[in-house]
Amino acid sequence: MRTFAAVVFGAGDHRTPTEQRPLPPALAVGDTVALGPLRARVVRLLGHPRLVELRLAGDADAIRAGIARHGRPVQYAHMGAPLALWDVWTRIAALPVAFEAPSAGFVLDWRLLDRLAARGVGFATLTHAAGLSSTGDAALDARLPLDEPYDIPAATVAAIAAARRRGGRVVALGTTVARALEHAAGRPGGLRAGAGVADNRLGPTTRLAVVDAIVSGSHEPGTSHHALLGAFVPAATLARIDAALEAGGYRTHEFGDSVLIERAHRPRGCHEPAPRLVADLAAAAALPA
Repeated sequence: MRTFAAVVFGAGDHRTPTEQRPLPPALAVGDTVALGPLRARVVRLLGHPRLVELRLAGDADAIRAGIARHGRPVQYAHMGAPLALWDVWTRIAALPVAFEAPSAGFVLDWRLLDRLAARGVGFATLTHAAGLSSTGDAALDARLPLDEPYDIPAATVAAIAAARRRGGRVVALGTTVARALEHAAGRPGGLRAGAGVADNRLGPTTRLAVVDAIVSGSHEPGTSHHALLGAFVPAATLARIDAALEAGGYRTHEFGDSVLIERAHRPRGCHEPAPRLVADLAAAAALPA
């Protein structure tokens, strides 16, 4: 892809919390933005001073190479040192299409995958262009998550179907995996292999069609990722989880601590059926940032 929705900040660095960063210089359609060796043209304003649509010049390989060589990963004020590219590249990473580290993937390495396989747990991947999880601007954060492209291989669809036939469950490794699978399942014909653009928002009213459990970072109430967890358990349960995390001093946001949340059983007549009980499949985002 050469066209992206971009969040633009004024002066500052990762030591300055984004909510304290000033607005960028005013941008207009047709303006050219220099991004290291890359050049991008503003093609649309997206209803917020920080949010624009950019079209980068050059082919996909040149764009990826320019970002990899001259860009910097998303930085976090709570981290002790600036992050390098390899710090945000998960061990199961494939195409460089994520703009923020899909950090749930950091709980996995190849040794753990071998141990899971020995216990009969399957593993399949999908590609999802994970976007920003927060910007620090309340009005902009209310619009998150932005649209995110994904691609689901036929092998992953087959693995999910096989798990279902065995009475198994699907465990999504990260909010982006859950979003991609549920978006694909909501299209005509249900879950099929292929590319799509996730424009859905998961939350307490969502009827989950594919995912039974999720491994996720712990997220702050009020964020879109926290709202997504409400698709799995009622608000009261989520509040107890939040209280336990707070009392235990667990860290939220990217590079924080992780939780495993299973989909709650629903009484007959509620909007969501009870899940099956045997864990068979871990679906993981194979993405670097």
